[in-house]
This record gives sequence, structure tokens and C-alpha cells, in this order.
Amino acid sequence: MLRIRLSMGGVRKRPVYKIVIADSRYPRDGKFIEKIGSFNPLLPKDKKERIKVEVERVKYWMSKGAQPTLRVSRILGEAQIMPMPKPGNNPNKAIPKKDRKKAGEENKEEPKAEAKKEEPKKEEPKAEAKKEEPKKEEPKAEAKKEEPKAEAKKEEPKKEEPKKEEPKAEAKKEEPKKEEPKA
Repeated sequence: MLRIRLSMGGVRKRPVYKIVIADSRYPRDGKFIEKIGSFNPLLPKDKKERIKVEVERVKYWMSKGAQPTLRVSRILGEAQIMPMPKPGNNPNKAIPKKDRKKAGEENKEEPKAEAKKEEPKKEEPKAEAKKEEPKKEEPKAEAKKEEPKAEAKKEEPKKEEPKKEEPKAEAKKEEPKKEEPKA
């Protein structure tokens, strides 16, 4: 697969990149098909020399199926050759690297606990929806008012069964909490 990507050059602490067309299997600074521009990140953003791109060649290679990398697509977006890509969402970016692992573990544990608490709530509305359905049937069948009442009586024992299941689910929730402090 053809990629439009950066190939690094320059010296230590002073990078200069070539924008090249290369096969995705080739190494970053290795063999490439064609050089179509350059990028100097050390220059200010308002200088023209920061990004030099041959627009016709970029359009030609994109028509042939070359895909720009994320960084190159941003560079081409700055140069207004193609639309800017959507910004990514990295909520951990503002957290120092030392604390990222700790914050990640806490974030992972909290949604699991919340999900377990929400699951029984999801079951309850389903039971309530079942309760409402017979009520909808009552106005429809005006002549048969006695039969829907009998159905409602039959459903009342079913209401008790989900209540019995909920305490079991809560007991299961408590057991893992007890195990976590032991470990």
C-alpha cells in the first residue's frame, strides 16, 4: 500500500523531514518512490518555508490510492491542500505520565462498578413495561374487562420473582468487593 509520509533527515536536535511517497513496508528513512515536499518543524508556522509541497504530485498520488499518515494529513491541512482531519480524543494527555497508569486503573474500575449497578435498573424498566402492556389492553377490550383483571392478577406473582433475583445480584456484587481488599 502506498503511503504519503515523513522521512526524517537533519542532525541531532534539528530535524528536517521529507514528504515522500513510499510503500508502507519500507522503513521510515529507507527507500521511497518520490519526494514531493519538505517540512521543517523548527520554523514558525507563519513562514512559507516551513512546508513545501508539490500540490499536483500530491493530488496525482492520492488519485492512485496513496494514503497520507495522520501527521502528513495535518501538514497538508495546514497548507490547505486537503481538509484538516478531526482531532483525536486523548483524555490522558493532561495527566502527567507518572500518574497515567494510576488514573487509567481507577477509570477502568469505576465504569465496571457503575455498569453492574445499572444492569439491575435495566431489568426493572422491562418488568414495568410488561406491567403497562395489560393496562393498554384494558381500554381496547371494553366488553372483556374481567379478563384483563385476571391477567393482571397472574402477573403480580411475576413481579415478586424479579425482586427475589435482585437481592441475589446485589449479594454477588458485595462478594467481589470483599475479595478486592483481601488481594
